[in-house]
Amino acid sequence: MTPWIPSLLLTCTICVWHAKGEFFTSIGQMTDLIYAEKDLVQSLKAYIQEEESKLLKIKSWAEKMESLTTKSTSDPEGYLAHPVNAYKLVKRLNTEWLELENLVLQDSTKGFITNLTIQRQFFPNEEDETGAAKALMRLQDTYKLDPETISKGEFPGTKYRSFLTVDDCFGMGKTAYSDGDYYHTVLWMQQALKQHDSGEEATISKVEILDYLSYAVFQLGDTLRAMELTRRLVSLDPSHERAGSNMRYFEMLLEREKEHQVLNETSNVTEAATQSGVYERPQDYLPERDIYEALCRGEGVKMTPRRQKRLFCRYHNGNRNPNLIIAPFKEEDEWDSPHIIRYYDVLSDEEIEKIKELAKPKLARATVRDPKTGVLTTASYRVSKSSWLEEDDDPVVAKVNNRMEYITGLTAKTAELLQVANYGMGGQYEPHFDFSRKEEPDVFKRLGTGNRVATFLNYMSDVEAGGATVFPDFGAAIWPQKGTAVFWYNLFRSGEGDYRTRHAACPVLVGCKWVSNKWFHERGNEFLRPCGRTEVD
Repeated sequence: MTPWIPSLLLTCTICVWHAKGEFFTSIGQMTDLIYAEKDLVQSLKAYIQEEESKLLKIKSWAEKMESLTTKSTSDPEGYLAHPVNAYKLVKRLNTEWLELENLVLQDSTKGFITNLTIQRQFFPNEEDETGAAKALMRLQDTYKLDPETISKGEFPGTKYRSFLTVDDCFGMGKTAYSDGDYYHTVLWMQQALKQHDSGEEATISKVEILDYLSYAVFQLGDTLRAMELTRRLVSLDPSHERAGSNMRYFEMLLEREKEHQVLNETSNVTEAATQSGVYERPQDYLPERDIYEALCRGEGVKMTPRRQKRLFCRYHNGNRNPNLIIAPFKEEDEWDSPHIIRYYDVLSDEEIEKIKELAKPKLARATVRDPKTGVLTTASYRVSKSSWLEEDDDPVVAKVNNRMEYITGLTAKTAELLQVANYGMGGQYEPHFDFSRKEEPDVFKRLGTGNRVATFLNYMSDVEAGGATVFPDFGAAIWPQKGTAVFWYNLFRSGEGDYRTRHAACPVLVGCKWVSNKWFHERGNEFLRPCGRTEVD
């Protein structure tokens, strides 16, 4: 609408000006008004066509959203268990509803705009959309999913199908590009281009995709392919200024390579990459990245037949604890050394729902303790929301705390509060220690209860895919099972840390992962778990 208003006003102004110029005195002059009126009609028709087109777009959007929200509200958690659905929800609310707002703002639909403006303060922001995109990339890397698999929504155990459009793939690539991540930029721009080439409709042009793709490929050291992509860009848009200068620069680099006959190993790698268009994922800060991610996929688990023979199932009564003699817990060895145990039927469905109900209003971005200051802070390697429950919150909290005491034989009086965590889209906690090490002695100083002697982890949901608890040091993977709990000691009896217990919560591929945990501390447990005869007992 906006472009036509000045045209209408301008034409009307011309008419008025000519009227004042005594057009009526000359038919010849009045004929000019005929053409002016025709121009007005054409402008009016164009305005009406634009309004109708706009209304059709709004109507189409409303129908699509009605269909989508009907499906999503019928099972919100199940719908969001599909990571593409979660990403697209964040993207829609941050980007696409804003585009609709701009479209509707051209009309006098003040009621809708007022409502949308009010609601927008509660919408995800740019940071959320970036985070959601990075979560998809994290799943892509951890579970070795190619962009096409993600784009087609082909995830295991999903109830819903969802697809990424050309524009979605471009948005993923642009997010990676903004972060200086040229590896993922290439992967997603290639997918966007592939879908665009197949004839899929898109608002993004091939020129825009090729512009990002060629530069990212060059940043990965593949000058030859960067030049090939830039040539294609120039063929589509010969006037593209930056592409022309890039072409000349790439040609100069390749000519220089040829002149100096650089045929070393690096050159060979570049040529191989050029032929396949496949690039190696850059190394990052985590030394055990490959082992950790392999375990998340269920690969590299070191459960040998010999070790399997040392694992048993039994009933556990907490060393004849009066509360467990009549109703002992089923106990299963998950690992022999360090000893990791799984307990069955620790939490009932009713208790789980009550704990989730108590936790949801308090959920906030999960934090880690700064090793230098001991202060809680957020970290990129821990992506979840958590809350802490006190016994005063509800009788169920005290009941669960007591149960963990009975099972472990440890006191919860000096333990930390019951922590409840929800891992959403791509939620994870990269390899870490639960206990404080010698180089970080002040982590739990404020608590005054010593180090974390043991971890009791309750699984409060099943997870369709991903979300395992893995131990990279000795190659164990423990999969979530609703109602069960796993337990291990972080410290030897001597108080020395057991560095083998470095563990991680794998990214949730499909599903919604809920856990709760209790960290038992040293104080109060000196006689409940006395020192051994050696440092590693």
